[in-house]
Amino acid sequence: MKCVVPVLTVLVVFVALWYAFAVVLNAPWARDRAERAGTELSFTALVADTWAQEKPLLPAPHQIAAEVWHTTAEMRITSKRSLVWHAWVTLSATFAGFAMGAALGILLAVGIVHSRVMDLSVMPWIIASQTVPILAVAPMIIVVLYNIGVQGLVAKAAISAYLSFFPVVVGMVKGLRSPDRMQLDQLHTWSASRTQVFGKLRLPASMPYLFTSLKVAVAIALVGAIIGELPTGAQGGFGSRMLSGSYYGQTLIIWSALVGAAVCAGALVGLIGLVQRLVLKRMGMAT
Repeated sequence: MKCVVPVLTVLVVFVALWYAFAVVLNAPWARDRAERAGTELSFTALVADTWAQEKPLLPAPHQIAAEVWHTTAEMRITSKRSLVWHAWVTLSATFAGFAMGAALGILLAVGIVHSRVMDLSVMPWIIASQTVPILAVAPMIIVVLYNIGVQGLVAKAAISAYLSFFPVVVGMVKGLRSPDRMQLDQLHTWSASRTQVFGKLRLPASMPYLFTSLKVAVAIALVGAIIGELPTGAQGGFGSRMLSGSYYGQTLIIWSALVGAAVCAGALVGLIGLVQRLVLKRMGMAT
């Protein structure tokens, strides 16, 4: 209960500020329309108008909620106007990219920890790769893959993998190096091989770090899938939905896609958290 009250307080303040900004940003259009019609809006009428415009600059929360409900509960999920259908298109690329990025990140981390050469040569390039803006890289990746016959889901998944492998590498390297010198020396006194040290000590110790990085990676993978839909002219997905809303000035479509993406990201992070609790409990590292 002590945690619920502060969270609800922040939520109420946030929603109130949102409604206030909706009035401020949508008021010029309402006044302009009233002036052309030769009428004068009272404050109450102005507020009501700004919260009910068809193409508002900033939709009110209840308008976004109504749009989300309309495109999820009131439409068949196989319809290309359904937000659920668009969510699946984006999530399919997210899952593929996340799997590729996580696998690549773990393999690189294992190599970096066990090879001084990789640590000194590969790690700096991994860090440098993340300094390039993804909006600049994404079109180049799409074009290169298209020229070699790779497009669609795989192309979007490649961008997700490009973004999601980095936190996995960093987190896994930190985790594999987390055992202290005393633990390592103890295994060496037992004549443990490098493989045994990895399987019995380094890998179990890295699990909390791995799952933490996976939570970041899966959210970034979703962002990568959405970005991958922008330069490809995809016919489905949250990115396509946002582009469609932008082309036709339908801000409600844009915001409903943003809400859908946020819900999906939260669900994916929560799923990773559930797997984390189960795995760590099974390993005796959590209660």
